[in-house]
Amino acid sequence: MLFIHSYYCNVTIITYTCIESSLCIIKLMKIHKKMSNMEIAELLRAVASALQLKGASENKFRIIAYQRAADAIEHLSSEAKDVYDEGKLTEIAGIGESIASHLGEIFKSGKSKHFSSIMKDLPPSMFELTKLPGIGAKRAHKLATELKITSDKNAIKRLEKAAKQGRVSHLEGMGELTTEAIQKSIKEVKGRTNRLLLPYAEKIAFEVIEWLKKDKNNKRIDVLGSLRRKAATVGDVDIAVATTDLKGSLDRFTKYPNKSRVLERGSRTASIIIPGNRQVDLMVTDLDSYGSLLQHFTGSKHHNIALRDFAKKKGLSLSEYGINKTDTNKLTKFKKEDDFYKHLGLEWIPPELREDTGEIEAAKESKLPKLIQLKDIKSDLQIHSDFDIETSHDIGESSMLEIAQKAETLGYEYIAFTEHNPSKSGHNEAQIIDLIKRKKEAVSKIKSKVKTYNALEIDILPDGSLSVPEKGLLLLDFVTVSIHSSFKQDREKMTKRVIRALSYPNVKIFTHPTGRKIGHRESIELNWPEVFEICKKKDIWLEINADSMRLDLPSLLVRDAIKAGVKLTLGTDAHYKAGMDNMIYGIDVARRGWATKADIVNTRSLSEFEKMLNSKQ
Repeated sequence: MLFIHSYYCNVTIITYTCIESSLCIIKLMKIHKKMSNMEIAELLRAVASALQLKGASENKFRIIAYQRAADAIEHLSSEAKDVYDEGKLTEIAGIGESIASHLGEIFKSGKSKHFSSIMKDLPPSMFELTKLPGIGAKRAHKLATELKITSDKNAIKRLEKAAKQGRVSHLEGMGELTTEAIQKSIKEVKGRTNRLLLPYAEKIAFEVIEWLKKDKNNKRIDVLGSLRRKAATVGDVDIAVATTDLKGSLDRFTKYPNKSRVLERGSRTASIIIPGNRQVDLMVTDLDSYGSLLQHFTGSKHHNIALRDFAKKKGLSLSEYGINKTDTNKLTKFKKEDDFYKHLGLEWIPPELREDTGEIEAAKESKLPKLIQLKDIKSDLQIHSDFDIETSHDIGESSMLEIAQKAETLGYEYIAFTEHNPSKSGHNEAQIIDLIKRKKEAVSKIKSKVKTYNALEIDILPDGSLSVPEKGLLLLDFVTVSIHSSFKQDREKMTKRVIRALSYPNVKIFTHPTGRKIGHRESIELNWPEVFEICKKKDIWLEINADSMRLDLPSLLVRDAIKAGVKLTLGTDAHYKAGMDNMIYGIDVARRGWATKADIVNTRSLSEFEKMLNSKQ
C-alpha cells in the first residue's frame, strides 16, 4: 500500500511559466546564455512543433528526439548548463550528440543558428497556443495565421476573445464544439501550474487515495510516474488501482467530492480536474495485471525504453498488461512488480532509480545499492531555533527545547542548532563573539535525551571569507557554511570563493551547496570535481537539504559526490519544529542519487558521529 509523506505544512505551489514564447527565447539568447531547464524544455518542444508543422517524413524521428530531450531536461535534477560545463550533457538519457551540440552553442554564444533556421518565419504566437491541451502545431498555426494573432504577447488572451466573438467557429474545420473545447482549455490553463513541488503533489494524491480506499473492492492503490519516482517536481498526479470491480472504482473516482469536473471517462481510465486546475488521472486493472501496469506507468520514459530494448534481445515485448513472448505470442501477467523484473532476469529496481542511468545493468548483475531509508536517520544537522542571535536572515520560530523534544519523538540521538550567523553589518567582532557565547550557553542548558550541538550556518561572502571571525568559529562545535548572496559569479570565481571558505578552521558541512530554489533561483556555477576533491581531502561533508524548495544537493550531484568518495549529511533547514518532518524529502533525493546508509553521516550513532566530527582534517 502507498506510503504518503506526512508533512504538508506551508507547502508552496511552484508555477513554471515562461513569459516569452520559445521563439522569443531564441531572440533573447544573447542576454540569456544560462537558460533554465524549463526554458530549455520549452525551446526543444517549440522546435519539435516547428518540425511537425513542416510535415516532412524525415522529421518524424527528429520530432520524437526533441520531445524526448525536452522531457529529459525538464526532469533533470541539476541545471543543464552545469551538466554541460562538466562535459556530461550526452550522458543524460535522451540527449544525443546533435542536440547536445546545439545546446552547447547556446551555452557558449547565447544563440543557435540551427534552431533559428527551423523556426524561421513561424508566428511566435503559435508556440504559445500549443501550450493549450488539444492544440497541436498545425491547429495552432492555423489559429495564429487566420485570426491574425502574430505576436506571442497575450496570444492566449486574444484567442479567448476571438472564441467569444464567434470568430473561431467560423474557421474551416472547426465549429461550435471546437470553440467550446478551446474555451475550456484556456480556462484550465489560466493559473494552472505546470509542475508542483513534491509535497503538494503527495497531498493531492493522499486525499484522493483516502477517498478510493473506502471502496473495499480496491485492493491495491499506488501513485505513478514522477510522483512515485520522487522527483523534485511533479506534473499531473497519476494513480493506479487494482480492483475486483473496474466500473465501480471508476465510478467512485469520478464522484470524488473535491473535483471541479470530470475531464474524461473510459473503460479503464478517468481524469478529473480539482481546484487549482490540477489534473488527476486514474488507471484501473485487475489484480493479475497490476504489477505490469505499475511498472509501465511508473516510468521514467527513458527507463522503459531501455528496458524494452533489454527485453527485445530476449525475444520478449513489454506492456502494461504483462510480458509477451514474441515467437509464441504468449502473454504472462504479473500481480507483483518485482515478479515482472524477475521474469526479465533482473532484481527489482526501486522507482527512484528508474532513469536509465545504469540501473538495468546493475540489476542484471545483482549490484543495485541498498538504498538509505528514513528509519536509518539518527539526527538532523540543520535546524534554526528562535534564539535571537541578531541575524540578518530569517530566525526560527520554535524554541530550542521544543525542537529537542521534537527530536526525541523522531527517535534521534543528536541534533545541531545551526542558526544563521549574527549580522556582520550590524555588529562588530566583539559583539559577534559575545552572541556566539550566549548561544553556546543556551544550548548547554537544554535538558533532553538528545545530544545538542552548537553550530551556525555562516555566510560565505563574495570573496570567500566568512562572516564570523576565526575566534568565533572555534567557539562552535562545528561550522556549516553556505552562499546567500552574489549568486551570479562565474564558475571560476565561485569555485575559488567556495574553496577559500572550506579552508577555514572548524568548517564541517557545506549546506545547500548549489544555492538553488526550485522555480525561483538557478544553481550557482561550480567546478564540482574540484569541490569534491577539497571536501574529500579535508573531510568536509556536503548537505542534502530536505527543504522541498531546495532539495539541494540535487540527486545527480549526490551520485557524483558518492563516486568521488565524499560523505553527505541530511538537514531539514527547519525554522519551526514541524519542519523537521521534512527529512523524508531529503531521503528521496539521497535515494535518487543511489545513496546507501554508509554514504550519509546522519545514520551514524552518536559515538560514531563524535569520532567523525573530531577526526583530523
